[in-house]
Amino acid sequence: MDDLRYIRQTMERSGSFTHVSGLGGVAMGLVALLGAVLASQVARPGPWVGVWMGVAGTALVVATVSMRAKARAAGETLLSGPGRKFAWSLAPALGVGALLTLALSTTPAWTLLPGVWLLLYGAGVVTGGAFSVRVVPAMGLTFMVAGAVALFLPTAWADAVMAAGFGGLHIIFGAVIWRKHGG
Repeated sequence: MDDLRYIRQTMERSGSFTHVSGLGGVAMGLVALLGAVLASQVARPGPWVGVWMGVAGTALVVATVSMRAKARAAGETLLSGPGRKFAWSLAPALGVGALLTLALSTTPAWTLLPGVWLLLYGAGVVTGGAFSVRVVPAMGLTFMVAGAVALFLPTAWADAVMAAGFGGLHIIFGAVIWRKHGG
């Protein structure tokens, strides 16, 4: 029995995290599109950042609930083996994004936030995606490209960049993941 338990644990640690939810990605994209509409109505940096922090929090809940449901449907837990590696790989980039948001949001450099957010989210998805299906790191790379472009666009384009990046890319890749990997 100990040998079987060891084999099972070894296989679990070496597997891929397949519980990234395509439908959850589409829902996250829709949340981002709504956020872009709301943020476009806000003229000052502080409330604008607040809108996007609300969007990020909502998207995090959507992602967690949808991935948990996909894991449960497969008879597994969300944070087993590869899921834990995925989460730990994604967390540093999100943490750095939160710290940079605090540091930049009250300075004239707040205009860099869309690019910073897209770049860091993309970097986190690339590293977390190393433990997932092939399309996930590819998605992360496209977020990084969008972030790099966003750094050099005028501030007036911020909401459009956020809608295209967090909205459009989540919807496109969510649909691909849903079609090829279910849920």
